[in-house]
Amino acid sequence: MSWGFIHAGCPMKKSGCLSLVLFVALGLSLFGNLILLVALGSRGSGPAKVITEKKLTETRLSPGKDSNDKIALIRLDGLISFGGGVSRNGDMVEELKEAFQQAENDPHVKAVVLSVDSPGGEVTAGDTIHHALAKLSSRKPVVIFMNSIGTSAAYYIACAGSWIMCTDTTFTGSIGVIISTLNYKELFGKIGLQSVIFKSGKFKDALNGARDLTEEEKTYFQALVMQTYDRFLNIVATARKLDPATLREGVADGRVMSGKDALAAKLVDQTGYVEDAWEKARSLGKAPGAEVVRYEKKRGIGRLLRFFEDSEKSDIRLDLNLGTAPGVKLETGRLYLLPPFYAP
Repeated sequence: MSWGFIHAGCPMKKSGCLSLVLFVALGLSLFGNLILLVALGSRGSGPAKVITEKKLTETRLSPGKDSNDKIALIRLDGLISFGGGVSRNGDMVEELKEAFQQAENDPHVKAVVLSVDSPGGEVTAGDTIHHALAKLSSRKPVVIFMNSIGTSAAYYIACAGSWIMCTDTTFTGSIGVIISTLNYKELFGKIGLQSVIFKSGKFKDALNGARDLTEEEKTYFQALVMQTYDRFLNIVATARKLDPATLREGVADGRVMSGKDALAAKLVDQTGYVEDAWEKARSLGKAPGAEVVRYEKKRGIGRLLRFFEDSEKSDIRLDLNLGTAPGVKLETGRLYLLPPFYAP
């Protein structure tokens, strides 16, 4: 009946009428999907919110008890920098910000545990992660749990959490800033090399390893380090409710501390194990029956293909690291928040 009606009233051929009907149907379908999306993204009478895709998968670590509530476990591992993420060409800072945002957006996530195992790293990278974590902890409780090590920039970041935990044997603290260079002037002289530099200003080749620093340069870089140190010190003093002068004259001299000593110095709130951190998150999030899920990067066919591509391109190389711990490559002229045994 419908086809006969359309055919009778349409001066065009049947194919033309059919195309028109399909076009109208497609338009109605798209309109209906749009209405559905807006309805799903809206809550109550407030503005519509489009549901964003979850970029991280969830692996259950501890089951819940008759509840949809969740505690999200997010990991921060390794040297902190604008790079070195878990994905190919990844960026640690952006990946952590994505994880924080997903935890904030998920109404079932009642609290977050940030599991830290890092010696620290770049000043700006640590400060950026600290800023993003502070935003999350202003909305949901964040328990920091430091594993083997949580020093310098890692501790800087921890100060944005709601509660800081570690084990008795964790290395933490190292409140300080370092900038370094390698002087190879004498080596150049032994092998007959000479550095020739044309510069636009007297500081343009500062930290050049082919020559000694001038007294003016030493004064300038020391002031630069102390400026960043004062910021670090004030962040710790504010977060831990400690007197800045007492900190400066005491444990904020770059020393690395055990978890037991850090507790005595009020740099952490509690010692224990990761399961204790889960329970603390459940308590702060008022979700005693919450399950614990670990956020992980999604694994797809594209990532598998890139793995084989990297394997084919792999070669054998010898890395010579002078004066730094294995796997830690520091760049000359960068400000770092690192313990002394990670720097030359």
